[in-house]
Amino acid sequence: MEALILSSSPNTDGLTARCVGAVRSGLTAGGVDATEVRLTDAGVGVCRQCSDGWGTCRTDHHCQVSDGFQAVHARVLDADALVLVTPVYWGDLSESAKAFVDRLRRCEALRGDGSPLAGRWFMGVAAAGGSGGGQISCLEQMERLVGHIRMKRWDLISLCRWTREAKLHAIESSARALARALQEEG
Repeated sequence: MEALILSSSPNTDGLTARCVGAVRSGLTAGGVDATEVRLTDAGVGVCRQCSDGWGTCRTDHHCQVSDGFQAVHARVLDADALVLVTPVYWGDLSESAKAFVDRLRRCEALRGDGSPLAGRWFMGVAAAGGSGGGQISCLEQMERLVGHIRMKRWDLISLCRWTREAKLHAIESSARALARALQEEG
């Protein structure tokens, strides 16, 4: 079993990185391999809305723009579960997460239940530093993604600098429970 953790902060030593560590710790304690892909380093550009607004993403379910998206998309499709950990910027996903998610949604949503992601577990973490605002709207974006690509929502957790310690424990515990569920299903 493998869970793929998509992290999307350029900061390798901040709140989002601590969340990734908590997810990884919970998954591995539960016996699931946890691999991290740093979206900020993956070279995924924004959707270019090819042709009439849709390119091969609509018909062939792959993006015709050649960049880092293809490699990350393949890894997502191979994973047994997907965890997205993002800082909250302007009440939304980080720009690197949004770029990836927009393209993933275009490639997978129209596949419906035929998508390899349909029925797989999704866990999302929104880390709000600064004011701590925007957590709910960021989680709403993840909720929308899960519905569009027909994944099963395991958990959506937000935290801020004031709730950091309590929520890091919650993230680790939830990831451990996810690992157990994956083991039981596998």
